[in-house]
Amino acid sequence: MNTSAPGRHEFPEVDDLGALVSNLREVLGALPVHFRTVTQIEGLDAGELFNLDTVFGSVIEKQVVETLNRNRKVWDPGDRWPRYRFVRSAQTFPDVRLQAFGQDGLKDIILGIELKGWYLLSREGEPSFRYSVTPDACDVQDLLVVVPWHLKNVLSGEPAVHEPYLEQARYVAKYRNWWWTNVRRTGDTLSERQVKAPDKKVSPYPAPKTKIADRAFKDGGNNFGRVARIERLMNDYTSSLRERSITGIPAENWIAFFKNHVESEDTKEILAQMTRD
Repeated sequence: MNTSAPGRHEFPEVDDLGALVSNLREVLGALPVHFRTVTQIEGLDAGELFNLDTVFGSVIEKQVVETLNRNRKVWDPGDRWPRYRFVRSAQTFPDVRLQAFGQDGLKDIILGIELKGWYLLSREGEPSFRYSVTPDACDVQDLLVVVPWHLKNVLSGEPAVHEPYLEQARYVAKYRNWWWTNVRRTGDTLSERQVKAPDKKVSPYPAPKTKIADRAFKDGGNNFGRVARIERLMNDYTSSLRERSITGIPAENWIAFFKNHVESEDTKEILAQMTRD
């Protein structure tokens, strides 16, 4: 039996954290304007493009964090959080935290961002990351941010980023579990559709190596956590990005072109597919 979909957290009208999140959304939404990088890629063969997401994704994420710290006057215009800065650590969740260090060396964390890079011309045409974190590991102000990018000249040049996907991290985790249990098209029984929480209690900003993942009771296709495939969550966003023009050609056309050449060595067959009515 279907239950109601979870809702997003609503911040009070006058709230420091709410204002911070709102300002951060403005900075992140304008990321294509503020993003700076000195990284240049040259000499790639077309077949190597599909490897860029793994090799280059962490570089993009690091530079996004630098962009946030460089634009602190936008997200903290009143100098409300002077001791805090964004710090990235790939071994924690969320992997970017707005934090300060106290005199005793302890971290004071205000907000977290789970940051994912998405190479827009990847073979799958959608982000491939899995987001299986349990909702209790997320605070209400935490964000899931997915940054699409590609090389400026397709095969070479500096990375160019597009406006990211922004959503409340806890909301995504709750919606994923609700969709998996109540909406997903499957012949599984109700008990087989359930999601199991971690064995031990989890709280926001867990220590490294803490077990924080929810697990599906049955997941033969290993699809649990593939939020890019969840209806009404991220697929409208990814569809719009695939239509985005890159040097005058839609991204989805570039993906099809490179995919055909990587998956087939028969140049005549490739040409026939490309010219078929």
